[in-house]
Amino acid sequence: MPAAIGSSDRPFVPVRFAVLTVSDTRSLAEDRSGAMLAERIAAAGHVLADRAIVTDDRDRIRQTVERWIADPAIDAIITTGGTGFTGRDVTPEAVEPLFDKRMDGFSAVFHAISYAKIGTSTIQSRATAGLAGTTFIFVLPGSPGACRDAWDGILSKQFDYRQAPCNFVEIMPRLDEHLKRGKLRGNS
Repeated sequence: MPAAIGSSDRPFVPVRFAVLTVSDTRSLAEDRSGAMLAERIAAAGHVLADRAIVTDDRDRIRQTVERWIADPAIDAIITTGGTGFTGRDVTPEAVEPLFDKRMDGFSAVFHAISYAKIGTSTIQSRATAGLAGTTFIFVLPGSPGACRDAWDGILSKQFDYRQAPCNFVEIMPRLDEHLKRGKLRGNS
């Protein structure tokens, strides 16, 4: 794995996360994946702005994510669960229509990390990510191992301002340029 280049001369900048667990069977008390993500977010020095659990219901998932997108106190959303192929797995269908921009590289890197650990079983996940307005959204599988792999292998680095050559934190102030540009041209 490439080392961070010049990472020590930048200060740490905390990011505000919301974590949504999608499950028909778990409560917050039994939610190992959401708890693990919350612990890693805090341990990294970030802020857990909100955490919730909803059933595998497309409308409930979308409503929660939309509420968080509209909340200026939330910079990034991580969902866990509902990325498989069963009839109840609807998280990508609920969340992807909210994306203004897709982050195809996230899925590719996630599957590369996952393949090294679980082999071809990684194809059973429809992990995805994108940007909605100025909010990053990551849709992860429900297993603690998959959430750990995504956080440790991708998200912890991309949400660390000290990470070089580039990271999400340094571009956050510019995420709404397309919205501002449209308003300057008279578009609504």
